Amino acid sequence: MTDASPSARFEGHTHIWPVRIYYEDTDLSGIVYHANYLRYMERARTEFFRAMGIKAAYLEDADPAAWALRKVEVEYLRPAKFDDIIEVHTLATDLTGVRLRASQVIRRGDAVLTRGAVEACIISLSGKPKRIPTEIRDKLMPFLSGTVA
Repeated sequence: MTDASPSARFEGHTHIWPVRIYYEDTDLSGIVYHANYLRYMERARTEFFRAMGIKAAYLEDADPAAWALRKVEVEYLRPAKFDDIIEVHTLATDLTGVRLRASQVIRRGDAVLTRGAVEACIISLSGKPKRIPTEIRDKLMPFLSGTVA
């Protein structure tokens, strides 16, 4: 058995979330299926928000809303494999009144496996964009960095 999974943490402005690759994550060759990288990135963003006390959805509010992606870019560089421990690095790079941009890098040790960029917004359940509330903006601002993770 390989060593235990490390814990999520912040290094400067970057949130780092570890993931162990399970057999179910891979194709027949033992390499991670491409769509799973998007899942890892989504979970890492959720944990980034959770670490700051921000919810991914506000379904019990009077005007229910949730974070949604407007744009995703992914570049696959190297594969992750069965039983690897990888880390998803998430860095908020830009914040406007209605959008949050973040860069995400998936690494195995020093090797960069995947690079991604997302643009997220908050929408009502009917799909209308909403301004990012001041209390959320205040929590995000200290972690904002124009530098890619």
